[in-house]
Amino acid sequence: MTAAAPARAADPEAGRQKSEPCKACHGADGNATIPGTPSIAGQPTYFTHWQLIKFRDGRRKDAQMTPFAANLTDTDMADLAAYYAAQRPLPRPAVTDPPKVAAGRQLAEQHHCVSCHRPGLVGFEQIPRLAGQDLAFLVKILRGFKAQTAGDLDGTMTTAVQPLNEADIESLAHYMASLPPAPPAAR
Repeated sequence: MTAAAPARAADPEAGRQKSEPCKACHGADGNATIPGTPSIAGQPTYFTHWQLIKFRDGRRKDAQMTPFAANLTDTDMADLAAYYAAQRPLPRPAVTDPPKVAAGRQLAEQHHCVSCHRPGLVGFEQIPRLAGQDLAFLVKILRGFKAQTAGDLDGTMTTAVQPLNEADIESLAHYMASLPPAPPAAR
């Protein structure tokens, strides 16, 4: 019998070095400033790693990300995910509509968003942080799940958004964008 080699721990410093191509869209530290582009700073490690796998394997498609991820190794993805998870997420500037924020809060409670995304919608393991994300990105991704053009790992989000109408999507996005991107202890 041969013993398996110990698993290599992800290296955030190597991830920082590998992140050079990511900076143009996602920002130097994962805090994007381009409308419609998600910030990846502070995203859970497993979530970022899974997204990179899906881009590399063609299960998630994007004109910029798909070609970039196509050449990533498993080690590259682990290092990048570890680097971005260690970065402090900053709030994205957003002009939110208070009535939509209030309606979105009610929808998030009604649809139990915190059961997966955690209180404050800060994410956990393979579940993304939604709090403080870009408003345009949130609307786009929710519409994608509704239209079944955005895929998630197990279909949970595709199923969860089906009862939502366009006004609900807008309200949820306004609510999520209004939340602080990190719990007070992490800021």
